[in-house]
Amino acid sequence: MLRSSNPVLGRALERPQGVSSRRATLLGTSNKAAMLLAMVAATAGITWHRFMLDPAAAGSLTMLGAIGGLIAAFVLISKPQWAAVLAPAYALLEGLVVGSVSALYEQRYGGIVFQAVGLTFATMGVMLLSYSTGLLRATPALVRGVTLATAGVAIYYLVAMVLGFFHIAAPLIASHSLFGIGFSLIVTGIAAFNLIIDFAQIEMAVRDGQPEYMEWYGAFGLVVTLVWMYLEMLRLLSKLRDN
Repeated sequence: MLRSSNPVLGRALERPQGVSSRRATLLGTSNKAAMLLAMVAATAGITWHRFMLDPAAAGSLTMLGAIGGLIAAFVLISKPQWAAVLAPAYALLEGLVVGSVSALYEQRYGGIVFQAVGLTFATMGVMLLSYSTGLLRATPALVRGVTLATAGVAIYYLVAMVLGFFHIAAPLIASHSLFGIGFSLIVTGIAAFNLIIDFAQIEMAVRDGQPEYMEWYGAFGLVVTLVWMYLEMLRLLSKLRDN
C-alpha cells in the first residue's frame, strides 16, 4: 500500500472511506482540481490588485488567507467527508496568499509570474505523461525517498521561520548564490515528484471504489502540491534572474 508524502493525500487516500452509492472517478477528480485552481486564481486576483495599489492594504487579506487556509486544511485532513465544502474554502483562502506573493515577485521581476505559471503546468504535464506511460511509477523506494526529502524540507522551512522571528536568515532559502539556486532546484524537484505519488494515490482511490467526496479530497491534495511547486518556481526564477 502506498503512502504519499503529501500529508493531504497520504492520510485519506490510503484506505477506503466507507460505503457510498457513488464512487470517485479520475474524470471527476480532474474536473474538481480544475475548479479549485480557478478559485485560487480568482481570489489571487483580488490581493494582486490590492497589492499593486497599496501593499500594506493587502496585508490583512493575506493574513486572513494564510490563517484561514491553514485551519481549513487541518480540518479537512481529519474530516475528508467535508471536502466538498472545505476544499473550495481552502482554495479561495489560499488564493489570497498566492496573489500577494505573486504581486511582490512581479513588482521586482517583471514577467516572472507568467513564467512560473507556465513552468508549473508544464512540469505537471511532464510528470502526468511520465506516470501514465509507466516511465515513472510510485515504487516503495521512490515513495520513501520523496517522503523523507519532503519532511526534511518542511523541517528546514520551519526552522527558517523560527529564526526569522529573531531576524536571523537561514542559509540557502533566500540565497541567490549557486548553492541557493541548487537548493531551490532540488526543492522544486521534490515538489514535482510528489505529483507522481499523488497521481498513484488518486488512481488507487478510484480503483478501490472510494466515495465520491474523495474526488474533492484528491483534487485538494493536488492543488496543495501545485501551489507549493508554483511558489518554489517563483523563488527559483528570482534567483536565476539575479545571476
